[in-house]
Amino acid sequence: MPPTFTDEGLRAAEQIAERFPGVGVVVLSQYVESTYAVRLLAGGSDGRGYLLKDRVGDLGAFADAIRRVASGGSVVDPEVVAGLVGGRRGRSPLAALSERELEILGLMAEGRSNAGICEQLVLSHRTIESHVRAIFRKLGLEAAGDDNRRVLAVLTYLRSV
Repeated sequence: MPPTFTDEGLRAAEQIAERFPGVGVVVLSQYVESTYAVRLLAGGSDGRGYLLKDRVGDLGAFADAIRRVASGGSVVDPEVVAGLVGGRRGRSPLAALSERELEILGLMAEGRSNAGICEQLVLSHRTIESHVRAIFRKLGLEAAGDDNRRVLAVLTYLRSV
């Protein structure tokens, strides 16, 4: 998209998601725009990604992100996630989370599965599941039939930090 410093790319992604819900969309941006990432994922995170254009230079990471989105997962650039965390944690629902839980929630926000988090942090699947359950409990996300607690936790994270 031409760099007009507006949200035309995000609007195109939203229109694609609305008209063709089975098509994965990865938004590439030059700037860390956390509100755009939140907006992109607000309608559901399946098959959605928000990456910085710099990430394209690392072909392995870029290909991994595309594969995750193509398979129905989601991905948010680690720099966007880090920018969201920047200093506002004490006033947010995230204040109750431990550093490890916050780290795991950040990886969830990047689109990592529990298996991917296990691999990244070199922890057992059982340990990750325990942390994820604690995150849900501390954020007040009770199991509900038609709610995806993982997506709700990530949205809480993106809105709160």
